[in-house]
Amino acid sequence: MSTQQPSTEAVLAAVRDVAAEHDRVVTGIEHDIGADRVARRTGAPLFAVTDPDGSLPHQAYVELAGPPAVELTVHPEGDTRIVVEGVEFPDVAHEHVGAFLRAVYAGRVRVKTRFFPPATSLAVPLPGDVTYKETAGLPLSPWLMALARR
Repeated sequence: MSTQQPSTEAVLAAVRDVAAEHDRVVTGIEHDIGADRVARRTGAPLFAVTDPDGSLPHQAYVELAGPPAVELTVHPEGDTRIVVEGVEFPDVAHEHVGAFLRAVYAGRVRVKTRFFPPATSLAVPLPGDVTYKETAGLPLSPWLMALARR
């Protein structure tokens, strides 16, 4: 039995559902379809539109109004790049995107600051003992600063 990753369209449907649940506005969606248009297929042969297996890769870019401002790039390979207030999570699994956004909008995320060596990170815990954690660059946005003070 093979486990297939959710498609780009399935991820976009989950994003729209979470946006509706939390009264967020989807401010932009762009679709890139075909091997000649998808960012990670730069090695595709000239004028090639399909992958070697005949499929059309589909990548999408989505923006959600903030705060927090959220940008997503849904890659056809099964991972999504999510940027929350400037903090980049480069490889969120497609099946985790809905839970990731719900955690962000429900306030379950944490900003952790360490004084020595100095570092600030944003942690997004998901159900099932999965946590995504990335370094937050300076300066922190007002939304991140509010989280750091909690």
